[in-house]
Amino acid sequence: MTAPEPPKRDRLVIRPYRPADHHAVSEICVRTAMAGGDARGAYSDDALMPDVYARPYLAFAPDLAFVADDGGRVVGYVLGVADTDAFVEWWRREWLPEFRERHPEPGPPTDRGPAYTEAQLVADGRRPERMRIPELAGYPAHLHVDLLPEAQGRGLGRSLIDALRSALAARGVPGVHLSMDPANVGARAFYDRLGFVELPSSTAEAPVLGIATS
Repeated sequence: MTAPEPPKRDRLVIRPYRPADHHAVSEICVRTAMAGGDARGAYSDDALMPDVYARPYLAFAPDLAFVADDGGRVVGYVLGVADTDAFVEWWRREWLPEFRERHPEPGPPTDRGPAYTEAQLVADGRRPERMRIPELAGYPAHLHVDLLPEAQGRGLGRSLIDALRSALAARGVPGVHLSMDPANVGARAFYDRLGFVELPSSTAEAPVLGIATS
């Protein structure tokens, strides 16, 4: 008698990003963009959020992207860069002209009216220097991590961040930081459990957290 096929959760793996994952990463970025909730339809173009917070990372450092694969379906990711300063310069040189062409101006407000406005999001895409913080000497890398709701609470966020931290440590990068939405209290509790600490430049309105890579 043939043994039953194991449920997908038993086949879940953390693996390096592949080009075929590009659409899935972009979709997860949108579906987790409103304090962890779904931002589809919140902006005039669903491509805007990934064009700021996902696709540039895949273009610049695909080797520092890892995904949670639930039996052939990507349900989460971590994206990172080892050198934020170099990323800012690349963004200004390579990504910004393309971004301006795709998003020449903010679109009209939508019915959902997100707290983080489209004008603010477009401004983020046009101002890569926003990513520079005073603590870059000790925490030169930064990351973004997102999981679909059904993938949360399974230890995947920790595993994804551990995979990135190991990759950064292998390159001699001492620390990694992230900026977060202060409204996402669940995410803040998660980062606290992992050992992230507030950096001196952190504020209540714009929290900045950091952790050593090893």
